[in-house]
Amino acid sequence: MESKAELGKIIKSKDQKIELLEDEIRLLRKALFAPKSEKRKEEDSPQLPLFDMPENPQDEEPEEEVLIKTHSRKKKGRKPLPPHLDRFVIVHDIPEEEKICACGCELSQISEEVSEKLDIIPAQIRVIRHIRPKYACKDCEGALDDSKSVKIAPVPAQIIPKGLATAGLLAHVLIAKFCDGLPFYRQEKQFLRMKIEIPRQTMCNWAMLAAEKCQPLLELLHSKIHGGPLINGDETTVQVLNEPGRKDTTKSYMWVFRGGAPKKPVVIFQYNQSRQGAVAKDFLGDYKGIVQTDGYKGYDFLDLKEDVLHVGCWAHARRKFVDSESAGSKKNNRRAAKALGFIRKLYRLERQAKDDGFEPDDIYALRQQYAVPILDEMKEWLIIRHSKALPSSLLGKAVSYCLNQWQRLANYTRDGHAGIDNNVAENAIRPFVIGRKNWLFSGSPSGARASALIYSLIETAKVNGLEPYHYLRFLFEHLPTTSEDQLNTLLPMSLKPADLALPDLPSGV
Repeated sequence: MESKAELGKIIKSKDQKIELLEDEIRLLRKALFAPKSEKRKEEDSPQLPLFDMPENPQDEEPEEEVLIKTHSRKKKGRKPLPPHLDRFVIVHDIPEEEKICACGCELSQISEEVSEKLDIIPAQIRVIRHIRPKYACKDCEGALDDSKSVKIAPVPAQIIPKGLATAGLLAHVLIAKFCDGLPFYRQEKQFLRMKIEIPRQTMCNWAMLAAEKCQPLLELLHSKIHGGPLINGDETTVQVLNEPGRKDTTKSYMWVFRGGAPKKPVVIFQYNQSRQGAVAKDFLGDYKGIVQTDGYKGYDFLDLKEDVLHVGCWAHARRKFVDSESAGSKKNNRRAAKALGFIRKLYRLERQAKDDGFEPDDIYALRQQYAVPILDEMKEWLIIRHSKALPSSLLGKAVSYCLNQWQRLANYTRDGHAGIDNNVAENAIRPFVIGRKNWLFSGSPSGARASALIYSLIETAKVNGLEPYHYLRFLFEHLPTTSEDQLNTLLPMSLKPADLALPDLPSGV
């Protein structure tokens, strides 16, 4: 017969297991039904929760005095339409016979009411005919080789020689897939509704050829990204068919790196079958500077590089405490709220630096003065909580993650160029993830590499303030006639929106 002490241990063990299972159920319900935002209700409203009062006063955050800036409320209503759009005026006037007053005098216009409506004309497809007149001397006919006597203008240089697509059509097709997530088979149906037959395989071939021609630009982007003070990295899965020696269901990966000059950033996508850290190690090479990543173990090699400052991501750390607060037990969710209070203070400092337009040196000084003491206090709290929290609970996992990643998480205070989180890399890879839900997979490794290159050009154009369609069209028009030593002028960071004005198209026949 078991003793009371043994029974107590069994009961305690079962209670802990029940608590873990309840945490998992709450977390699953949160994933299915709760809002995805990590913003807390207290951040949206100053009103205190009525029933969720802290169980332990020691776990409650001390009250802070917050200064709220005065502001003027904007008038509600529809925003005016952009001034660059063409205006077509339609005047709705009363009949001439109604412009006579009852007294017999003619009415005079005293003002007018104007309302603007937004109209759209569906995509218009036109055929551009290239006519090259031939010239020959009739007196020399037969006396000389006809190939030498006949003169004709050279064939205009094109991104796809002898292809059907102009730079505009090619840019449209690639933007639709790689920017708007519209697969080629859906575009094929769109073209059929316009009585035009462009098979999806043809569009796929266009993408492959365009990527091949743009390969030198990718090499230039590689050199640009290594020239900046910070590189952010992230990766996500992608399914690629027909990989040698692998099943079609095997996961491959799309890596993304964002860096370069702070005001002229570069985004590079890179396809690889592996998620091993060797991929990032090979990409970074002998780079010296800051590298910011999430907590994936494949980036552990960065901690050993002498000339690299490896910075972690507070967004990942915060996410685990958010799960604990919203899905954990009542005892632990208040403790998770305590941790979130520390993190909120850190982000509040970053928001202040951004709003005030601080330079990196000013950001460094701000973090050293205010963020470092907050981090020291938080670390002490984490160490105490780590010895008390159940390791397998949501709170225990969040605390363990923070302590295991602590050096990386605190490193952002050592350089003003580093961000508090790795969100810029996650934002860069998000368009790929959204598109993947539509086109599902790449048909071959070469197709995946072509997709990576096109995503690199589009996302780099976007972060440099360029409209992606206008940029690709400009690139495809000028790349065939640009010498190798002038390719740098075609990179997104070398251009301004005004440089991408659409050319005057020839009038119809």
